[in-house]
Amino acid sequence: MKNNIIFDNMAIERLIKIANIKQEKYEEWLINENYLSQAKEKKLNFRAATIEKLIEIVNIEQIVEEDKFNEWFSYKYELKEEENLFLKELIKDNIIYLSSFNERTLTAKFIVPILNKIKFRNKRVKDWYEYSISCRLNDYILNGFPDFFVASGIDEPKEPYFFLQEYKREIKSSGHPKYQVIAAMLAAMTLNKTNTIIGGYIIGRYWNFIILDKLENEKYEYFISDGFDCLKFDDLKQIYINLQAVKFLYCKL
Repeated sequence: MKNNIIFDNMAIERLIKIANIKQEKYEEWLINENYLSQAKEKKLNFRAATIEKLIEIVNIEQIVEEDKFNEWFSYKYELKEEENLFLKELIKDNIIYLSSFNERTLTAKFIVPILNKIKFRNKRVKDWYEYSISCRLNDYILNGFPDFFVASGIDEPKEPYFFLQEYKREIKSSGHPKYQVIAAMLAAMTLNKTNTIIGGYIIGRYWNFIILDKLENEKYEYFISDGFDCLKFDDLKQIYINLQAVKFLYCKL
């Protein structure tokens, strides 16, 4: 059994009742108690993350710092003419329809073409879509399937470097994408044993980027950039450059 059984009064009473019974009954009890113990574990799926739930797990707050993204967003990358044409064509093809896209359509028609153009891939690092990540943080199990992330690994992701959470045009009551991606980033930071990780989230036409820091006192701070409107060429160009910076500065390609 991988999980420890919680021996509370009720469990002990159940054991006493079958103490003088056959071995198979004991094994049946053991399996049942293991199941009940797992059911009592505190778990948070990334999709269900809210700021209130994150605060239950760690000491975390948002900080506003105007120059926090300077290094990331000032990365020098000169777009080739064909990259400029690609971005202009992407806007032209989607400007009328993007506001009505559901999540799958937004991903297929707009987001994935950009990510494929960046080419987050080499022998050590590549892009992953909806692969599982799980970790124990304090008394909680954090798990889920992030929409997109960049990580080392061949058949399974190992060390994640960057996350991107996509959402359609409205916010659902079950959770905001920024908290969903922060939950995944907390899990990755725990798995990597690092103190900083980056990510972003998309709501319709707007892209925001995130930096999450862990301080020495076990406190976490996160920073959210201003939104970039992907249907405006200058903003889309900056989004593209920011993603190139992720590739070359932070993903150890």
